[in-house]
Amino acid sequence: MTLVEAGDVPGVLRALGELGAEQRAAQLPELDARYEELGFPGWLELTVEQRVALAGARLGCQPTSEAAARHLHHGGRYVPPHDDWMVDVVELFPVAWRTELVARLDEQVRERSGSQRLHLVVDHIVRTTGCPMPESDYFLSGWLSSHHRATSEGVLERLREDPLAPKLLPLVLERSSLPFTPQLLSALCAFAAEGTVDRAALVRRTFAIVADAHPTAALPYWQAVPLTDDEHARTAPERTALAEKLLTRLLQDGAPKTVTPVMTFLRALALTPAEQAPFLRDHVALLDLSSPVASYGQEVLRELDEAGLLEEDVLSEACERVLLRPEKKLVRAHLSWLDRVARREPARAGRISVCAALAFGHPDVSVQERALNLVARHLKNAGDPVRAQLRTAAAASLGPALAARAAQLLGAEAPGAEHDTGTGTGTGTERVTEAEVLPHLPGLRPVPGPVGTAVEVAQELAVVLADDDVVAFERALDGLVRQARLDREALSRALEPVMRRAPGVHRDCGQSDLYDVAAAVRGDEPRRLYGRPHRRISHGEAISPPGKLLMARLIEALDVIESGAQPFLLALPTHATGAVDAGVLVERIADLERARVEPAPVDLAQALLRVPLTSDESVLRAAGGLRSEAGRRLARWLRESGLPHQDSTPEKWPVADPTDAPPGLWEPVSPGPDHGVPLPPVAAAVCGTYERGRSPGGGYSLHDAYAAPYWVAQLPHHRDEVAAYAKSGVDGRMLALLAEAGGPAGYALHWQIACRLGEDRDSAVDALLVLAAQGQLDGRLLAGQLQALIRNRSSSPKRVVDALRAAAGTGAYATVWSVLEAALPALLRGTPVREAGAFLALAVECASRCAAKGPIPEVEVVAARTGSSQTVKHARLLRDVLRRDRRSIRRGTLTALGGGQGGRPTGARAAHRGRPRSVGRAGGSDAHRGHFDG
Repeated sequence: MTLVEAGDVPGVLRALGELGAEQRAAQLPELDARYEELGFPGWLELTVEQRVALAGARLGCQPTSEAAARHLHHGGRYVPPHDDWMVDVVELFPVAWRTELVARLDEQVRERSGSQRLHLVVDHIVRTTGCPMPESDYFLSGWLSSHHRATSEGVLERLREDPLAPKLLPLVLERSSLPFTPQLLSALCAFAAEGTVDRAALVRRTFAIVADAHPTAALPYWQAVPLTDDEHARTAPERTALAEKLLTRLLQDGAPKTVTPVMTFLRALALTPAEQAPFLRDHVALLDLSSPVASYGQEVLRELDEAGLLEEDVLSEACERVLLRPEKKLVRAHLSWLDRVARREPARAGRISVCAALAFGHPDVSVQERALNLVARHLKNAGDPVRAQLRTAAAASLGPALAARAAQLLGAEAPGAEHDTGTGTGTGTERVTEAEVLPHLPGLRPVPGPVGTAVEVAQELAVVLADDDVVAFERALDGLVRQARLDREALSRALEPVMRRAPGVHRDCGQSDLYDVAAAVRGDEPRRLYGRPHRRISHGEAISPPGKLLMARLIEALDVIESGAQPFLLALPTHATGAVDAGVLVERIADLERARVEPAPVDLAQALLRVPLTSDESVLRAAGGLRSEAGRRLARWLRESGLPHQDSTPEKWPVADPTDAPPGLWEPVSPGPDHGVPLPPVAAAVCGTYERGRSPGGGYSLHDAYAAPYWVAQLPHHRDEVAAYAKSGVDGRMLALLAEAGGPAGYALHWQIACRLGEDRDSAVDALLVLAAQGQLDGRLLAGQLQALIRNRSSSPKRVVDALRAAAGTGAYATVWSVLEAALPALLRGTPVREAGAFLALAVECASRCAAKGPIPEVEVVAARTGSSQTVKHARLLRDVLRRDRRSIRRGTLTALGGGQGGRPTGARAAHRGRPRSVGRAGGSDAHRGHFDG
């Protein structure tokens, strides 16, 4: 014990060697007692040498090999961090004792698994004494583990050097519970080639491993054991069973990281066409899934077709599923497949041509070109009935630019082609403009009248808390004032169900803070924030000027409720935009005059900001007849044109020609406070720059105070100023409100649309179409902003062209052309931007349908370049489309052909595309490069 306490490991080993068996056994009780006395905390306090000395002494004092085996198996909860001490101790005993220890340990682990450390001491004894290695799974697993930590070459080399390998490796393949690694399987392949292990057993084990593993984990095991041709044939049932499981997983689709390992494993299985045939319908179903999965399904179906195992009806179905998908790469691959089929079997050319004609309706021009070229190559092998079907498909799907060549190819007059005018002008042709389709503008949506009951107030409040709706907020706020004056107790009861769940708390004041007014009306305790009472109207703060105005209105409304002086609010909108009809406001102030009530100042200010200018003499006379201070302010406001509009154009913006703007973000300028409107400061602040507003924390950003829909309702006739204030804080919902609000659509609103075209396609396209329908879209201004953002890499050109294509797909070809016509020079100048070919392709479509004409020099320059890129081909086609005499379009230049009618109305405009309206151009700037006929 003295040696143990001193941590003298060599001394302990010498003492164990000098003592006899009975003497060693006599020391054991004291050593065990010391071990138990220490416990885990005491064990941690020992030095490493003390731990090794105590553990070695306890093992060396075991009276028999059987007792030593029990001790090693489960006699110590705490052991030293390394295992050399066990080897040093067992070396003190004779060979027979050590051999018996191995046998006893094998018996122990067969009954109950033990620590991997037992394998280390057994392995040492086996190698030093020559006794047999135990064949239990436990020791075989430990032996394998000692070789796992290496590369495939390293594992093979270590196993070759191990004299136990020839005997143990065959046993390893028979034990299904033993862990394997790909490196071990690869090494076993080499041993199988040498005859050390059975190759058939190795293949069976490989199938067993991969059958239950995830594809990502199974693939390295499969690749570690390449099958021979004979094995590949003999294992057809097993490979087919694996493929069935993998296809079931693949049909669930998923992200690329999920499906890629599955497809890689399926390809590695290398099923023959005959083995793939039973899964035909599964592979057809794959064509409707994500692009990588559809591509795999297409690949297998193509192999089946080449093997003669694909019926024509299935091929036609595959075309229907693929050829109108938006992924160009997938569609091009499918057309290439059809081309090979027609070349291989000319008798099928008619059916193949009809299938390829499905791609005439694809929105991408290059895909349409490829489909038409395929039809042209194989038309000679198609009969007259096929030609008739192709003519029908071309007439239904192809745009004017493509229809010209299709008509020449198929023997029919192109839709919308030139007709002899008989004027003797020399050209003898007349170009026809398609009717422009823009959204129908239904006019301002009226707001229902004031709420009539307490229950209705509660319903509107519930809508505000759930949806942040502007109309619901205004009706609920006015309803609280009205109903609290009539019957506050009944109002409190009606509000009770709505008040059970408090809204979240934001940095800035929002419409959901109306909850605090309702709580104050009921006398409820304030909601809590971080364990402290929080009520926006008494404990909180507002950050932005719109938020400050909103909070001032809430505080004032509660004062009005408590005083009972004012029966209703003047600022209750009459239209969904937030506007208050001038005549209605005159009547409301007249009612207050008759009741001898002076309206609350913030309520009056908000009402003035919402009232539109009017030329109705009866309204102006009625306003002039008001005698209260509020009435005189309203009359003066209407007479002096109210709040003036302010320009949001940046200082160095090239107003004369926006398309000359250099690359940049070009944020709109927030209007300043120079107008001096007669309003309370909190209301006047929303008319000036928001940067003047500072919170106690030292200012704010839109990350603290997000732009909210109620900002638009505060200034419903100054949408451009609101768009300038909000800058990048505008989302899709707010953009829709800005587009439908009143006032001029200036630089800021166009800038918001330009930014959103590259981020939120649907909302931006809707806003663009609404402005066009209002006659407020300045195509040249929007084009200048778009090209500056794209060249600055602030917007994705692909997303922008996709958005413009969606707008054109609603029928607004002239509107989109007004933007493209102005933007193309900047996008093509010097080195064309990415996706220039896509912009040009869309321009061909739009110019063809609205009969645009007039050369664009930058397009001419690109068209004159050598090469056959999509950009050059589409530039050549646009150059020819813009020529007055369309007979000058040479067949050789019609290689980048106009788009079809693909695309649908997006977002809110999808429900009402509107009545066709023939327009010469979208509203806005008159500085257009070309003209429209018709």
